[in-house]
Amino acid sequence: MTLREFAYLALGSNLGDRAEHLAAARAALAALPATRLVAASTVEETAPLGGMDQPTYCNQMVLLETGLEPRALLAACQAIERSRGRARAERWGARTLDLDIVRYGRRQIADPDLIIPHPELPNRDFWIRELAELEAHER
Repeated sequence: MTLREFAYLALGSNLGDRAEHLAAARAALAALPATRLVAASTVEETAPLGGMDQPTYCNQMVLLETGLEPRALLAACQAIERSRGRARAERWGARTLDLDIVRYGRRQIADPDLIIPHPELPNRDFWIRELAELEAHER
């Protein structure tokens, strides 16, 4: 298996057993074809974004080395979210699991359903901290 790119994915959960949702996501991501889980950041608890009245989030970022193309990785992330009961009802609504591709190598993608680097990266201090924690593992 030839792994080609480093991808940073943000994991978040604020419904149900948040820690279990993150653990299941890490395991599912590590089991993807042509993919290796390189490292995971510290889990942080954060307030919900967008002023929504909902429970706090557990957030974490993982670094993957993957041979999957960005669209295939996105499809896999959405399947993992659905397997944990994710329903896409409202923007910034409560969720069992949210997986976002934050960076994928040095690629830039600007499609309606996939933007890389993630446009919210500069606005989320916890993502910046988690990303910095993981960048040392990219070799």
